[in-house]
Amino acid sequence: MSMNNNHKLLLLTFVIYRLIVTVGLTLFPSELLSLGLKGKLSMEVESSSKDFGMLNQGEAVAVLHPAGSAEDVARLVRTAYESGFAVSARGHGHSINGQAMIKEKKLKGVVIEMGKGGDNNNIRVCEEEMYVDAWGGELWIEVLNATLEYGLAPMSWTDYLYLSVGGTLSNAGISGQTFNHGPQITNVHQLDVVTGKGELLRCSEEQNSELFHGVLGGLGQFGVITRVRIALEPAPHRVRWIRVLYSNFSTFTKDQEFLISLHEKPASQKFDYVEGSVIVDEGLINNWRSSFFSPSNPVKFISLNVDGGALYCLEITKNYNQENGDSIDEEIKVLLKKLDFIPTSVFTTDLPYVDFLDRVHKAELKLRSKGLWDVPHPWLNLFVPKSRIDDFDKGVFKGILGNKTSGPILIYPMNKSKWDQRSSVVTPEEEVFYLVSFLRSALDGETLEYLNNQNHQILRFCNDAKINVKQYLPHYTTQQQWMDHFGDKWTQFFHRKMQFDPHCILATGQQIFQFHPSSIATNITNYHHII
Repeated sequence: MSMNNNHKLLLLTFVIYRLIVTVGLTLFPSELLSLGLKGKLSMEVESSSKDFGMLNQGEAVAVLHPAGSAEDVARLVRTAYESGFAVSARGHGHSINGQAMIKEKKLKGVVIEMGKGGDNNNIRVCEEEMYVDAWGGELWIEVLNATLEYGLAPMSWTDYLYLSVGGTLSNAGISGQTFNHGPQITNVHQLDVVTGKGELLRCSEEQNSELFHGVLGGLGQFGVITRVRIALEPAPHRVRWIRVLYSNFSTFTKDQEFLISLHEKPASQKFDYVEGSVIVDEGLINNWRSSFFSPSNPVKFISLNVDGGALYCLEITKNYNQENGDSIDEEIKVLLKKLDFIPTSVFTTDLPYVDFLDRVHKAELKLRSKGLWDVPHPWLNLFVPKSRIDDFDKGVFKGILGNKTSGPILIYPMNKSKWDQRSSVVTPEEEVFYLVSFLRSALDGETLEYLNNQNHQILRFCNDAKINVKQYLPHYTTQQQWMDHFGDKWTQFFHRKMQFDPHCILATGQQIFQFHPSSIATNITNYHHII
């Protein structure tokens, strides 16, 4: 199919601009100091040159601390758009593969430290309409603390709360509540976004809807999120937290899928959180994520009739308040009777709601005290279709992994109907799909190489077995790989890029669109090929 006139005009404009940039229009970096920014522009880039993955080194020339000022962000991006340098927004620096970095010096890029230098006016709770407005760089723990003062809380979470609001919404934001409330991106009413042209736009379902849906899950490609309006609900007081074990994978997944099928039931007839994990190493039962199990009552593989050398842990919670505390035991009893776990493996605890949500941070503090937090994290996160999860178990959990996992492995299902398909996120085609997260750490170079090779083996196995997995928090190095990742959504994704960031200055660390003029021909050829 040939390009229509609109496509031709769009691409011609893009080519002309890139040729101008090639000539050398730059007012970088010293001239940036005259932009009249409210925040701080610094040439001290060391702290912005690394992330949680510790697998890459950034090459930014300057860092902007906008101090909660959307105008600062817009002014900087507009200058980048006009003058030809790259811009990356950085939240809490929890990317794994340098997605929020400027990776190459020749890009002459600036990192915007969204999470630094804010003030107390960055979070505003509307109790009557049950929403909260938050600066894009605020951490979810700060949002939670602010909303709890009104007895309210967001509905959907990530397991770790020390992540920025804009950062998780640029991906999706998932946890054990996703089956019930959808990912975090489906619980957003409104956004303020600075596009790649430097325009500060308000967007929602009704206003600038193309930008709204594009930015949610858009990997930072279409704009910088400066403000978010998030839906709230009454916050429960306490959580009953239960873990049970399985030795049979099919039984484990059957029970998980049953539990998420109850998402439309009244609260009394379902759990509020459903996750799971895989244990292929007996020592990991009592690791930082499994410390829930009592040391005085250790779990032994040999006593559980483990099927194929793996155990599967189902993790579920029930939220409650003081007024319904008397009924919670009966509600849980009824639900547990419908499950087929190992009867002797029930472990239960009861704790405040905020303590449950912030559970991983407590583990972080322990790891930091032992020097085990700031190490490389070669994580791999996959969405696996329900129809192939048994094959994945046999080939990966009971095959590739062996008994050296080097960290937790999460697995839990979600309902596709809870995801808005107009967003930029890509999921498997089936109604039920699983997140499988390999959250491993490498304490030395040998382990890092081993885990990286294992990740490649897992991806190769899925490809050879034709298991149509999709990466969550994806990482690819060529545009063809990105095109394969987005599949039918690639044309829309590309069009949104040309509409909102036609000079490709934003989020270059994702390596989706190359900022170099030499890549223009490749981008155009690919676009022409698919429209």
